[in-house]
Amino acid sequence: MTFLSSPYFREEHEALRAQVRRFVETEVKPRALAWEEQGFVPRDVLRRMGELGFLGIRYAEEYGGSALDPLASVVLAEELGRSTFSGFAITVLVHTDMASVHIAHAGSPEQKARHMPDIVAGRAICAVAVTEPDAGSDVKAIRATARRDGDCYVLNGTKTFITNGVHADLYCVAAKSRADARPSQSISMFLVEKGTPGFSVSRALDKHGWRSSDTAELVFEECRIPAENLLGQEGRGFYAIMRNFQNERVVLGAMAIGEAQAALDLTLDYVTTRRAFGSTLFEKQAVRHRLAALATKIEAGRQLVYHAAWLAGQDIDCTREVSMVKAYCGELVNEATYACVQFHGGMGFMRESAIERMARDARVQAIGGGATEVMLEEVAKRLRR
Repeated sequence: MTFLSSPYFREEHEALRAQVRRFVETEVKPRALAWEEQGFVPRDVLRRMGELGFLGIRYAEEYGGSALDPLASVVLAEELGRSTFSGFAITVLVHTDMASVHIAHAGSPEQKARHMPDIVAGRAICAVAVTEPDAGSDVKAIRATARRDGDCYVLNGTKTFITNGVHADLYCVAAKSRADARPSQSISMFLVEKGTPGFSVSRALDKHGWRSSDTAELVFEECRIPAENLLGQEGRGFYAIMRNFQNERVVLGAMAIGEAQAALDLTLDYVTTRRAFGSTLFEKQAVRHRLAALATKIEAGRQLVYHAAWLAGQDIDCTREVSMVKAYCGELVNEATYACVQFHGGMGFMRESAIERMARDARVQAIGGGATEVMLEEVAKRLRR
């Protein structure tokens, strides 16, 4: 597939796609099974991605970035999704498009000058800590607190399901800093560095899928950070999170489409060679038609992702379209991998097959970053224009 036939993309997008695809083929696929076993992506791989410019495609050139648009993030996410190793993909995308964005968007000039070059180069990896045991998509329900004490803030609380949480260097943490304010104006974002006293990784979490993504539960106990570690204005954290959710959900949709396409490609290879009852599986009309229908759905989802990213790049309110992307693509990748396991038969149930791993990885796409039910509610609110 070439981007030059699409009205959305330019030559720099196509060049980025080709470069990321080449990196995945040569430096990810041969090694990533080991990452699944060890539970994290080695930092030398992320530094290499930084050297190649993949971690700063949306950031200013003064920090080593490329200053590209949301469509570039879609290219990166879709190609990482095609790797078939979604734990690797989400490790990268949380860093580039879900965590470091809080520093890039709300950080002071001093914060950005200090941290952004290392973020872009892959020398410092980021995590975002919003989710808590009793607060996921309902951000206003978080309980972690940050109280002002002289020239410091003191953080207390627990965060869970934090991607990159075990091995990150920089954590963008949401906490309630204004107890007397209404919920949407009570939350602030803070930058916490690895090794800060009072901050600890209480445990690494064992997951159904995304096995090569390190995921953690974090604890803050009288964690004292300088007041200048506040990201943006006090009480504006909720709005920062909501703003960044839009980009995150487009990126997750693109990643899901990449996964679904890779699952389809693997299955086409399998059914055109696997023989049963005297012919290949692909010669069975029922198999061909089901795969054709699945390919049609994937293409529809891809175009929805591209359009939402284009709208975002034009600064057009696209909450409706982004919510559609997250709901549709998160469900579609599960439908695709489920069907593709079926077409692989017994081999699809074996841990040695890529499709088995992909089916496990896909399940969380309908949960993380905004559950399908939450996204559909956002769409429902905007059905009348």
